Amino acid sequence: MPSRMDKREWSWVLYDVGNSAFVMLSTAIAPIYFGSLLSEGSSVVVGWGYAETIVSLIVALLMPLLGSLADFRGAKKRFFIGSAGTGIVACSALSLATASYSFLIVYIIAAVGLNTSMVFYDGFLIDATTEENYDSVSAKGFAWGYIGSLVPFLTCIALIFNAEGLGLSTVFATRLSFVITALWWAGFTVPLLRNVQQTHFKERVGSVFSQTFAGLGATVRSIAANRGLRYFMLAFFCYIDGVHTIIKMATSFGTDLGIDSTQLVLALVVTQLVAFPAALVYGRLARSVPSRSMLMVSSAAYAIITLYAAFFLASAREFWILAVAVGLFQGGIQALSRSYFGKLIPDKSHANEYYGFFDILGKYAAIIGTLLMSVFTQLTGNTSIGILSITTLFVLGIVFLALMPKEANDVMALKEDLKGQS
Repeated sequence: MPSRMDKREWSWVLYDVGNSAFVMLSTAIAPIYFGSLLSEGSSVVVGWGYAETIVSLIVALLMPLLGSLADFRGAKKRFFIGSAGTGIVACSALSLATASYSFLIVYIIAAVGLNTSMVFYDGFLIDATTEENYDSVSAKGFAWGYIGSLVPFLTCIALIFNAEGLGLSTVFATRLSFVITALWWAGFTVPLLRNVQQTHFKERVGSVFSQTFAGLGATVRSIAANRGLRYFMLAFFCYIDGVHTIIKMATSFGTDLGIDSTQLVLALVVTQLVAFPAALVYGRLARSVPSRSMLMVSSAAYAIITLYAAFFLASAREFWILAVAVGLFQGGIQALSRSYFGKLIPDKSHANEYYGFFDILGKYAAIIGTLLMSVFTQLTGNTSIGILSITTLFVLGIVFLALMPKEANDVMALKEDLKGQS
């Protein structure tokens, strides 16, 4: 496995650098700003949780169909441009929203644009590199995304904290941060558009929609027929939900606990700094350690993290410990899930169909996670009970990974089995 990436691989990785800036914005600055727009007594966790649930539902409903359509020759990039462009414009438009409801509506549009673009982006992995480099390149995408996103994020934080000295109001500086993030996202989208081409595709035969739905049916049957792929997707459905819920709700959770916003932001920066080398280590370990084993370890670690958050998180000090712990496993579990699934796809010309279902499981799972946390927090009035409900998702993920056949650790053996059934 070569350590140096070529132009196509770097161009693919750079989109992670671009879109991760919005992820950081939506994890830290956006929830805090949204909280400032709420009336007294309203919960940031409840409002933000329901917004994230709506985003997940919309994306989950759209992606199987759009993913299948994107598999046609030349279509993947057009769909990618449309979704990324929508997200970038909406991110900038967040600066114009001045009421809590209007802010959430624009945020939902931006988040839908981001998440749909990520499905097409994941599908481009098989076009940007070779199969033996999937783990390494995927891990580098997350790693450089973590470290690269800190540039616009820290710029925005410095702007907000020094607003008065620059003759700006804090509110105006916060709104300006949405525009800065959108420009960063747009700039790092260009290399992929220029240098990565769709090399795996299906040809149009007859009616596009008839072929699309027929392809979706065949993909569903392929997934259902193979025990290894079926249990992997069930496991992914569970554990990635917990990961996404923690990422999306961490700041709002800390806000409800009364932790100072400065401490929250700095802790999240530490998460990014820790996640950068951790993700790269995962990419290297994947050369010799089975991906399934590494995913089980990461899921177990996340289960322990959620228990810690539920029972011990009460101050900024504990939040910092939580931030470091999350950083150690966040990038690795996401990167390996993406690359491991890419190896399992039996027919690369239908990659977006498979990634569409891969994503729909993640998005429907995210609905469960954010909804569980919001509902339990609302019913009990205790944020800790809300986050404790997420632990069960990691436990289920471990169970499903354990149920995969032993040969699932050998990707090539599993791939041959998949080909024989397709």
